[in-house]
Amino acid sequence: MDVTIFETATEASRALARRVAETLHRTPDLVLGLPAGRTPVEAYTELGRLYSAGEADFSHATAFLLDEFVGLDASHAGSFRRFLTEHLLSGINLSPNQTHSLNGVAPDPDIECERYEETIAASGGLDLLLLGLGVNGHIGFNEPGDTLAARTHRVTLLDSTRAENAGPFGGVASRVPNEALSIGMGTILRAETIVMIATGERKASAVAGMLRGPVTTTLPASFLQLHRRVEVYLDRAAAAAL
Repeated sequence: MDVTIFETATEASRALARRVAETLHRTPDLVLGLPAGRTPVEAYTELGRLYSAGEADFSHATAFLLDEFVGLDASHAGSFRRFLTEHLLSGINLSPNQTHSLNGVAPDPDIECERYEETIAASGGLDLLLLGLGVNGHIGFNEPGDTLAARTHRVTLLDSTRAENAGPFGGVASRVPNEALSIGMGTILRAETIVMIATGERKASAVAGMLRGPVTTTLPASFLQLHRRVEVYLDRAAAAAL
């Protein structure tokens, strides 16, 4: 795992955006995996600026969003598809036909998960997967537990994760859906390259466990130690426990 520590979250975010833009330049038909959450917002803003400046071109790329809440359609304020649209997709030239997301209101969530897994496979798999890090060590919505699912799956969210995602729900954790759909750990580990960004002192403990602790299902991000090509971008606060 290749770790880079930046002084600030802004520097880490700009570096992540440049990493994506440079990869697109080399591989125009890049297959991207994109997370929601507060951490990548600044990087997404920078990607929009790079696109406007003619320094990033998404016209031949494909994107897969990592997860979605069960019971929310793409128009809901808490939907991750809406989040990505507002913070990234509306400001770049990525084709809607090449932008894939899980359907939170699918009649059968399990069939929807299998459809998504097959669509990722049909695309050739993820070339560049961007990841954030939950305070409890989750990546995507792969929550800590006794076991981890390999494939895209339906998951019951922990209270800590619901609290982290309460912003669009009036800050009330109980309003956050109990369940989500998420790509699995096997899907994550099959990505060609993974770039993880973690910022802020609240992530320091999870970062230390991810990099220095044992590989354990109780800290899903620790499984990134098993991947052949992972880049980790941290600000000084997130690296405080290293």
